[in-house]
Order: sequence, then structure tokens, then C-alpha cells
Amino acid sequence: MKTLLLAGATGLVGRHALRLALADTRVERVVAPTRRPLPPHPKLLNPIEDFAHLPPHAPWWKVDGVVCALGTTMAKAGSRAAFEAVDYEMPLTVARLALRHGAQAFALNSALGANPDSRVFYSRVKGELEQSLRAMKNPGYLSLTFVRPGLIGGERAENRRAESLTILAVRLLTPFLPQRYRLVPAERIAHHLVEAALAATPGVTVLESEQLQ
Repeated sequence: MKTLLLAGATGLVGRHALRLALADTRVERVVAPTRRPLPPHPKLLNPIEDFAHLPPHAPWWKVDGVVCALGTTMAKAGSRAAFEAVDYEMPLTVARLALRHGAQAFALNSALGANPDSRVFYSRVKGELEQSLRAMKNPGYLSLTFVRPGLIGGERAENRRAESLTILAVRLLTPFLPQRYRLVPAERIAHHLVEAALAATPGVTVLESEQLQ
């Protein structure tokens, strides 16, 4: 039986990951810090925290594995600095604190095209995060998994008009698109994240969008 930390439990992918983890008989407890309370569950520990000021010595950091589904958009963030705070700084803080308390596996919801040298800001930030996670030493994570979906399918809590129009277009064009660029259901992404955190396969594993279908 394992204990998992889930960062981003209220997002599209995170909600599915939470449901899957709570239903999994291999999971003894899910620690899901959020800004607002989640519905109670016997296996859920739900610290109410501000992710910009996470408590470094809280006992709930002691987990076996981490699923990180934190993320936003440039439109919602409002600036590059605010986007980096959510998509780079917060996940890296979670990774460092969980590692410090003994976590062995970290599964990240990254993005298609993640590359620290990309000219595309979004892809560059995702790539820089992956790079920073790989660079963690002394001793670093036994298992790192980067899940790189393209466009994510599912019902979001908030309305993202531009994204919704893109998803509609992708659905219409799906028969003509390479598998790499097809819509990936949020539940499939969540499944791979939870499985990776539980399996804790040694080394670095990268799951590209076409592997998530």
C-alpha cells in the first residue's frame, strides 16, 4: 500500500487523478493540498494551503510518490511571470519538498513539445521544469515520469473559449491528423500519471502524446 501526493487536484487532469487514486486498492492514502476544501473521503487528507507559501515541514509531505497536475494558461495567468509561478516554480517546490521527506517517484503532467531551448514560451517553461527535475541530486528521485499530452479533452470547471474552439476543430479533423496531434482524454493522462507514481519505474520515462491514446 502506498501514499500519494496529488498537486493540482482541482484541475481537469487532477480531478481524474484524484478519483482514480482514491479508488485504487494499492493506495492507502492520498494527500491533496488545495486552496479550497475537497469533498471528504476516508482515504483523503486535504490540507488547505496557498501554493505560493507551502509549509516546508508539514508531516503530510511524507509520501511514497507524487502526481503533479499543476498548470494554467497564459490567458488565465495574465503575464509570463505569473505563468512561470504556476507552471514552473510551484511544481518544482512540490518536487523538492516531497523529495526531502522521502518520496521516491514523481510523475509530471508536462506538455507536447516541452523543450528548454524552444522558442515557444509555453514549451520552453515546460522543458525547463523537466530539466530542473532531472537535475535534482543527492539523491534525486528514483523514478521520474514526464507525460507529454497535446491538446487535453474534457470538461473544465472554467470556460476557455479559445481552447474550446481548438478542441472542436481537432475533433473534426481527427481522422486526418497524425496520432501525435490528436485530442487526449484527461482521464487517460490521469491514468498514466497515477500508474507511473505507483510503479516507480527506476530512471526517467517520457510518455509522448501518441502513447497516451
